[in-house]
Amino acid sequence: MTVQSAPEGDEAMPAIVRRERMAELVGRRGFVRVAELSTLFGVSEVTVRSDLAALDGESIRRVHGGAVPRDARDRESSFEESLEASAHDKQAIGRLAASLVSSGQSILLDVGTTTLAVAQALKERTDLEDLVVITNGLHIALELESEIPRFTVIVTGGALRPLQHSLVQPLARAVLDQVHADVAILGCNGVDVAHGVTNVNLPEAEVKQLMVAAAKRVVVVADASKLGRVSLGTIASLDRVDLILTSDGADPALVADLSAAGVEVLTA
Repeated sequence: MTVQSAPEGDEAMPAIVRRERMAELVGRRGFVRVAELSTLFGVSEVTVRSDLAALDGESIRRVHGGAVPRDARDRESSFEESLEASAHDKQAIGRLAASLVSSGQSILLDVGTTTLAVAQALKERTDLEDLVVITNGLHIALELESEIPRFTVIVTGGALRPLQHSLVQPLARAVLDQVHADVAILGCNGVDVAHGVTNVNLPEAEVKQLMVAAAKRVVVVADASKLGRVSLGTIASLDRVDLILTSDGADPALVADLSAAGVEVLTA
């Protein structure tokens, strides 16, 4: 069903009908922003938030900036949904990753909420100069825009994935095949001793593979919930990973297994 923009005014459509259509749209799209719902239904963002609050726990779940289907456990999380998960841990990992970066380096910075935390921490490093950041994440590019010309920010190009606001094939390879970066800082959905580093989405996993191939050093940023998990698409085996940065609550047994496999693991 295509939802047409409604006339202006909260009374243009009965609330019960509007909410049913909102829930249907969220279920079909996976994630819908508050601002988009406001435009589509011709009501204020305050009204949209009230509608989402009424639907929350029934057919949808409210997340940062919008809503996702309630039963979203077996589907890829949206970028906005992931922002709310382990936010403190991601910030700590981001600061640790940024502390390892030096002026004059070139960095491949992958899409994701943990890598966004890395970008934010890099901004706080006022001592950094002449940093080149190549990213496939639109949020990361916009986050670092204020640091130009201190940082050079390059976007890979490619097809846009709305759920993560990431750039994937085609065209991403055209950029990544031509660069030789000092370090790739990658996000993921799972890190496992037997299956390596994995990601739930295959097009994004392919771009991450290209980043691994284009970097001298590979750093994986993964909060404790990612350790021991395996997702659909392979990014890299552990022998291609130089360092894993995880959160303080990581299972000691999983950390020990990764270390025994020859990967350095640091907790933030």
